[in-house]
Amino acid sequence: MPTPSEPPPPWRGFERGERSYTRIVVALFAAGFATFAQIFDAQAVLPALGRDHGVPAASAALTVSATTIGLAVSVLPWASVADRIGRVAAMRISLVSATLLSLLVPLMPGFESVLLLRGLTGLALGAVPAIAVAYLAEELHGSWVGVAAGTYVAGNTIGGIAGRLVAGPLSEIVGWRTGLLAVSVLGAVAAALFLLIVPRPQGFVRTGPSGPPVRTRILFQLHDPVMLALYALGFLLMGAFSVVYNYLGFRLTGQPFFVPEALVSLLFVAYLSGTVASRVSGSLGGRIGYLRVILGGIALMLLGLAMLFSDRLPLVIAGLVVFTVGCFSAHPVASGLSGRWAQLGRGQATALYQLSWLGGTAFFGWAVGLVYDGAGWPATLLTVIGMCLVAALCAGVGIGMLAKRRPAPPA
Repeated sequence: MPTPSEPPPPWRGFERGERSYTRIVVALFAAGFATFAQIFDAQAVLPALGRDHGVPAASAALTVSATTIGLAVSVLPWASVADRIGRVAAMRISLVSATLLSLLVPLMPGFESVLLLRGLTGLALGAVPAIAVAYLAEELHGSWVGVAAGTYVAGNTIGGIAGRLVAGPLSEIVGWRTGLLAVSVLGAVAAALFLLIVPRPQGFVRTGPSGPPVRTRILFQLHDPVMLALYALGFLLMGAFSVVYNYLGFRLTGQPFFVPEALVSLLFVAYLSGTVASRVSGSLGGRIGYLRVILGGIALMLLGLAMLFSDRLPLVIAGLVVFTVGCFSAHPVASGLSGRWAQLGRGQATALYQLSWLGGTAFFGWAVGLVYDGAGWPATLLTVIGMCLVAALCAGVGIGMLAKRRPAPPA
């Protein structure tokens, strides 16, 4: 026991098997579920929403973009707020406010008001993706952060699946408003679970005025080759993921497949393979090395992309599963490392990773669509293959070769 003159021992972090570890992991799974169910539910009701409001498909798709952009814009501000009031407090405020806004969206009479509330929902939801990994890195023993981050990403994945699969069929039966309302209720239940079981934080250290300013904490990450490599991975890999899932549906509804549009929506079930991969990859990284897991995940993505060139539907579906497993083997590891390996400003470091993958999703999901419209599916796949190869190069150089050349944090 330390004497009054001795500092308290450093916080060791909860380990798997302890009750608080389980509560944290389940709470973060629920928070991720609530967040991503309410982000992507509108994707499944776009045709019905567009018909109801008399707007074209591109305009209807803004209901998804508005939420994603709001999320991307808010991650850094939420990280700064969390530095002052605590990670758990910030996530509580975020989930409660976002759930209330999401419940109001189906009640809005006009398209503009729906768009406005979707954007505000995205702004409110930003805390969870901004600081969840930083929270895990503070509360858990370092050897379990990657595993727990994988579970959190699995919650994101299952939330995204549930949001689409619940809202889509309901929109065809009882209308898009009921579909979105049902997902909002699911989000409210998941948010309530988070509020009830998340334990009191133990590892958080409040950043006061005497600490490095936010600008310093952000710029420091951008001078660190390891952190830049992680951000490049999020940007490129999730951008590649967005491209494949955005445009494969167009490919399958045309020749030579002619798959009905109602069945194409079932492609999102392939996300389930990502939930398994995200859980395994974090544990595997601690045993064989995180760089190897990341490069192995990218190799699987490349294999899946090669299979997607096929004109045989079973091979295409198998390729999508392989591609998804690869992406969710590399992405959760990189996400977890953005918090674990941050030398300064952990909240800002993880928020920048979230900003990177959200930016990649938004940018490549649109930009590579120009390739698809102009040159077709094979050229699209070749572009995505190039993105994956660049991601592998960034990982090898930034995490491998330059890992010992990281700058020292300011005093």
